[in-house]
Amino acid sequence: MGQNLDELFDVVDENDHVTAQLERRHVHARKLRHRAVHLLVTNRAGEVFLHQRSMSKDLFPGVWDSSAAGHVGAGEDYDGTAVRELDEELGCRPERPPQPLFKIEAREETGQEFVWVYRVESEGPFTLHPEEIERGAWFTIEAIDRWIAERPQELAPAFLYLWPMARRWFISAGAGSE
Repeated sequence: MGQNLDELFDVVDENDHVTAQLERRHVHARKLRHRAVHLLVTNRAGEVFLHQRSMSKDLFPGVWDSSAAGHVGAGEDYDGTAVRELDEELGCRPERPPQPLFKIEAREETGQEFVWVYRVESEGPFTLHPEEIERGAWFTIEAIDRWIAERPQELAPAFLYLWPMARRWFISAGAGSE
């Protein structure tokens, strides 16, 4: 089963204010600004969980991406979407809510999505949603850096864009050294 192309998204202006609501198919086809969240799940060892996108995804099937990611539906907010996506994609319900790290302005690399990036602490195990995720694994910061340098085509464009900012946050927090 593929994506629900009739799912409603809020279309937003350059200041992230809602201007309309349209179906996913139209928002993506017209490259309109909309909203999304990316979650980076870390464990006590400082590793980051990444997932390989399902082959049934309408955009970037089969590439690796953030721990969990998803669109903010029409009428939803970023924080609520972060909790929902974490549960839907990974079956993860952490003790503490996702921690917002930073916001990315809508741009080509994100598919015209304003993106809030969150950090979540969890050791797993996860129950991966088969329509969303092929598989997932834990990676050190250094392993992700090498992967990006050697095989960037295997990673989603939005992840490639947000990783340097997330990496700086993880390094300053003292996570993830080999």
